[in-house]
Amino acid sequence: MTTPELLAVDRSVLVLIDFQGKLMEMIERPKLVIAATKRLLQLAEIFRVPVLLTEQYPQGLGPTHPELRELYDSLTTPKGYLDKVSFGCCGDPGFESWLEKLLPGVAPARRQIVVAGIEAHICVMQTVIELIRQGSQLHLAWEAISSRGAEYRRHALDRMQQAGAFVTNHESVGFEWARDTEHPGFRAMNRLFRQGQPCES
Repeated sequence: MTTPELLAVDRSVLVLIDFQGKLMEMIERPKLVIAATKRLLQLAEIFRVPVLLTEQYPQGLGPTHPELRELYDSLTTPKGYLDKVSFGCCGDPGFESWLEKLLPGVAPARRQIVVAGIEAHICVMQTVIELIRQGSQLHLAWEAISSRGAEYRRHALDRMQQAGAFVTNHESVGFEWARDTEHPGFRAMNRLFRQGQPCES
């Protein structure tokens, strides 16, 4: 018996939104955000969950944070990249095209989209609310989402949750993808988590 609110590997995608440039130095708790997002990328690799990385006008805002970009580039799980100018990802037709490629045969209403990114109150929130309107299920890894200020972040998470998104964390994501200790990826996940919690500063 499946539980529709819990993440399932065969209909999940990890979306990383605009971890770019000098903004990464200005957001609330940048070290925690980077560390948790790296964990999500490692979990996606372990469980073969596809990853979509977006950048907002990189010519002006700069490239993805080097630690995250290096890990993204090393992935062997299916992945995609979107260079966008719209704030919400859904404003670019290439976003839907990538979701279709990364989750072939999975209707929008069955998609489970795990989200990390900045800024919570702009690009992340617009993307999440638009995807919910399309019928997709959204899971927000709170420690991998931030803004330039704690209140911007907190109120954005509240608004997205009120719109229907689930607020979660990277460990819950991993354990839901595994579901039990018999999953082939469980041992690798367990080794990852035994390294300790991401830095809070």
